[in-house]
Amino acid sequence: MDLSILKDCTLCPRECHVDRTSGKRGYCKVTDELVVARAALHMWEEPCISGEEGSGTVFFSGCPLGCVYCQNHNISKGLAGKIITIERLAEIFLELQKKGANNINLVTPSHYVPHIIEALNISRKMGLILPIVYNCSGYEKVETLRLLEGYVDVYLPDFKYMSEEPARKFSNCMDYFTVAAKALVEMVRQVDEAVFDERGIMQKGVIVRHLVLPGYLEDSKRIIKYLYDNFGDKIYISIMNQYTPVIKNKIYPELNRKITEEEYEELVDYAIEIGVENGFIQEGETASESFIPEFNGEGV
Repeated sequence: MDLSILKDCTLCPRECHVDRTSGKRGYCKVTDELVVARAALHMWEEPCISGEEGSGTVFFSGCPLGCVYCQNHNISKGLAGKIITIERLAEIFLELQKKGANNINLVTPSHYVPHIIEALNISRKMGLILPIVYNCSGYEKVETLRLLEGYVDVYLPDFKYMSEEPARKFSNCMDYFTVAAKALVEMVRQVDEAVFDERGIMQKGVIVRHLVLPGYLEDSKRIIKYLYDNFGDKIYISIMNQYTPVIKNKIYPELNRKITEEEYEELVDYAIEIGVENGFIQEGETASESFIPEFNGEGV
């Protein structure tokens, strides 16, 4: 795919219109140079993504959303990562396949869609056969997602906010819900209902993640209800309790705690009450920095 689209970049909903090919940086904090922070087997995704062998995760630097509580802030702010070529990215995909990965898991990929499409074209010619997972914030442009039709098998978006207030405060985007809702419709249109192989690994489908934030239980309930009312069993809903306050937030002190067991259980019970069956929950202590991988250039 021609990277000239980055001369007037509107890949994400921020629509910066920045010329990334001239070295300028958009809201995503990156130029047109492809920067990857880690490429390795990852065991801590949903069971149908990681399986026993692991998911072949590729963590890209930069992020169009930029949440104040980001657990991967070193890479989302473009502070970590190695500049590589599109050809090297294609090699990484094949190396992960050789290591036994169940899929290629593209983490925060939105601002690199043209690079990824080119790398997939190359790697598929060289024998890449794994499902492609698009692991994103949910804040996606429908037009950009349409470029990925036929390339992505599994969409793994977040659905962070229903209310405008937390979206504005924590991610500087008042239109999060509107944008994410339209994006999710497009994702479901592309890949339709879930398909699993004989080992229970998802080959096609949509898993929507919701990270429960401290103090926003009612917003979380509204999100789960919206997802179930509008998509039913066509999607899987992953309710996450792993919010970790990795940075002490002086502006928003309400974010400086983990969610309680009671808060999480109340949300899970609510999801069950309204009829959600296709879902994932987290058990035990997942709100820990030990679950956040080292972005040390492994596999890059």
